[in-house]
Amino acid sequence: MTGPLTLAINGAHPRTVDVPDDERLLDTLRWRLGMKGTKEGCRTGDCGACTVLVDGETTLSCLTLSREVDGSKVTTIEGIADDPEGRKVQAAFEAEEALQCGYCTPGFIVALTGVRRELGPEASTAALVDGLQGNLCRCTGYLAILRAVERVREAPR
Repeated sequence: MTGPLTLAINGAHPRTVDVPDDERLLDTLRWRLGMKGTKEGCRTGDCGACTVLVDGETTLSCLTLSREVDGSKVTTIEGIADDPEGRKVQAAFEAEEALQCGYCTPGFIVALTGVRRELGPEASTAALVDGLQGNLCRCTGYLAILRAVERVREAPR
């Protein structure tokens, strides 16, 4: 069955879109709403490429039915720069050149933004890295990502 669903995407006014009951948030974002920055990696919740924030909480959009987040605020990589924490994370990734092919980068940036929010500004580097365990980089760009995490942790509040 298909029916209306309302989402506020990236701080915009809520939008209503018709989606099938079994559609994943990943597909709604990418194919119905044009948010192509949210990447499809594994569709099994193992890589983190599809990470978004739902009402400020990190969420794997490939494992979340769109119906489950009806009425929620969703932040994708396209809107992360509007978040003060997101701007710090993006700046750290840029400064440390924390990407290789870039496919995993949106998921890492959104996830780290959410983890920082969840754990607070005093979280240790180890705690932040632990919070990113569900995100994978197939190009093995982890050293630059670790430097970006440390830079974010040391950034002024």
